[in-house]
Amino acid sequence: MDLPTFRYHPDPLATGAIKKESGICACCGKHVYYMYVASAYSSHDLRGKLCPWCIADGSAHDKFDVEFSDSATLSDEGIPEHIIEEVVERTPGFISWQQEVWLSHCNDACAFHGDATPETVRNMTPDEMRPLFADHGVDEAWFRELADHYQPGGEPAIYHFRCLHCGINRFGMDYG
Repeated sequence: MDLPTFRYHPDPLATGAIKKESGICACCGKHVYYMYVASAYSSHDLRGKLCPWCIADGSAHDKFDVEFSDSATLSDEGIPEHIIEEVVERTPGFISWQQEVWLSHCNDACAFHGDATPETVRNMTPDEMRPLFADHGVDEAWFRELADHYQPGGEPAIYHFRCLHCGINRFGMDYG
């Protein structure tokens, strides 16, 4: 059975949000071979207990009132409510040190592409770096030093997003 398609998280296997792992989904009760292992905000313990199909069709959200990422940043950016609902209720989230921040551009949520690669970080343009400087109070010298030692999954984490409309790369950064 093919994995569902997620507009805002195109490859959740590559990002580690979904793992090839056998289990019984807490939502549909089916034995599946892929389980969601990233953030799941609910009064129920759901991490590692939901299948991607129940996330995609919204049944996990409907049954458990679970959200997979925080809506605040998208809401603050004025993103339309139907898009926020798709990201928060029907899209796999991602593992971050603190609260994840889903980036947007062109009045839409961006697609999450996981941790930035070391090569991507070393080759970031000044336009790609500027938002990080503003959001985190760092300068280019500090960032260039970080880029020399950056590793995916490390600290700080640098998350890669891409605009679905114009293709611009956006990056988020998070510390433990």
